[in-house]
Amino acid sequence: MASALHVVLYHHTRVPVDRYGGIERIVVWLGRALIALGHRVTLIAPPGSAIDGATLVPIDPAITHRPGGVDLRPYLPPGMDILHAHAPLARPPAVPFVWTFHGNLAPDHGFPANTIAISRDHAARHGIARWVYNGLDPAEYQFAGAKKDFDLFLGRLHSVKGWQWAVEGAQRARHPIVIAGGWRPVLRRGVRMVGKVGGAEKRALLADAACLWMPAQWDEPFGLTTIEAMVSGTPVLGTRRGALPEIVTPDAGLLGDTLDELVDLRPALAALDPEAIRARVLHHFTHHIMAARYLEVYREILSEPIGAR
Repeated sequence: MASALHVVLYHHTRVPVDRYGGIERIVVWLGRALIALGHRVTLIAPPGSAIDGATLVPIDPAITHRPGGVDLRPYLPPGMDILHAHAPLARPPAVPFVWTFHGNLAPDHGFPANTIAISRDHAARHGIARWVYNGLDPAEYQFAGAKKDFDLFLGRLHSVKGWQWAVEGAQRARHPIVIAGGWRPVLRRGVRMVGKVGGAEKRALLADAACLWMPAQWDEPFGLTTIEAMVSGTPVLGTRRGALPEIVTPDAGLLGDTLDELVDLRPALAALDPEAIRARVLHHFTHHIMAARYLEVYREILSEPIGAR
């Protein structure tokens, strides 16, 4: 097997994105890191998609959004080594492939052997054998050691993300809070709604916030926002749900089970060192670390007998 691989990445929506879009960011960061490590990358995605250094094979988004997924066989380039899908496929292609599952499904759903989860907890809950942590490109974020006087919630304004807990908790802890990720009518003093954010605005909010509230009300498969805050030197205050205890260690944030606990823990975040918080990401959750782990999985798959893939 050649040392350099030709990896085909597939995602069903356009990449990159300017604002909301966690999976899209992961695909771009993974492709970027694979290329930096000397591998060839082809991206199958809707027109307008791009990863610097990768070859784009455009696919009609009307096809990719069909129920049950898409048949990628007509789009696969010659000479490829492995396909890495980040969205469901209609049928297994006749090439070595893996699929990273980014969501949550019923425990009895069942997954093929080539499925990859995104945390230890995520894999255990879904009966998936392999898992690879998400990683980000630290160069896309800014670090601030001195924080401003506001807390932050960044994410979809859905009940499972716990944004209502973030509002109530910050108010009880007597801290103003910025809510980014959508719009909801919140008429409370000290609560500022800024809608969906991206680019420099998002980087500044993550770096300047005194803490990121992550009071998840579901089992987070990973929680990308946590490492975005941490690489910015910002501590995380969250619940012990899903992968969060794997990602947020005591040097990077604090976790509780109830809103009362989170409110009681809030003052202790001021003692955490922003440099140590950032170091947690640099040592465990960069895009290069993610790519290296995926390469291990690719080589495991490629070394298996054809019938076992």
